[in-house]
Amino acid sequence: MPPTSRSSPALPAPAPAAEPTDASLIAASRTDPERFAALFRRHATAIMRYTARRLGPDHAEDIVAETFLVAFGRRASYDPARPDARPWLYGIATNLIRRHRRTEVRALRALARGGLDPVTAPFTDAVEDRVHAGVRSRTLAGAIAALPAAQREVLLLVTWAGLTYDEVAEALGVPAGTVRSRMNRIRRKLRDALGDAAPSEENHDG
Repeated sequence: MPPTSRSSPALPAPAPAAEPTDASLIAASRTDPERFAALFRRHATAIMRYTARRLGPDHAEDIVAETFLVAFGRRASYDPARPDARPWLYGIATNLIRRHRRTEVRALRALARGGLDPVTAPFTDAVEDRVHAGVRSRTLAGAIAALPAAQREVLLLVTWAGLTYDEVAEALGVPAGTVRSRMNRIRRKLRDALGDAAPSEENHDG
């Protein structure tokens, strides 16, 4: 009798390739500069939203372009132990935004007077909910405008960029304890100005 044929067992489907981390893209771009474009595609939109909220669209495009230009120039010194490059990129953007502090304060004070925010409206998303009552609140805008620049940076990196306290510390090059103490002072100031509309005690650590 001819041998009975048996079908071979089905081979498991190959696992999908894992997305490269930011750190691996940056490392690869040191020898293949075109790989850096993937980092831009991954993060440019979020940084554009953050920058436009702070300064308006007229400045945002230039700052985003300069942020990635600076990052490209510094890629050889990026710490490969940090897989997520967002704190690094937001830190660069924040340094560039500092040149335009007067523009930012003017925009916040205009919002405080008028209550209408044509700058941030096109960029509304869930992150905005992290400031209770929203940035469109005239009282909140006035309170943010009155904060010292260092405190305003911490607040907006937490609420608009969505960074944790540790990531904000990395972005600004300060100890995490400094970020926490600034946020505590910010909450007290906003509670005095806004009462129940101040940012909630969310856990942004880790």
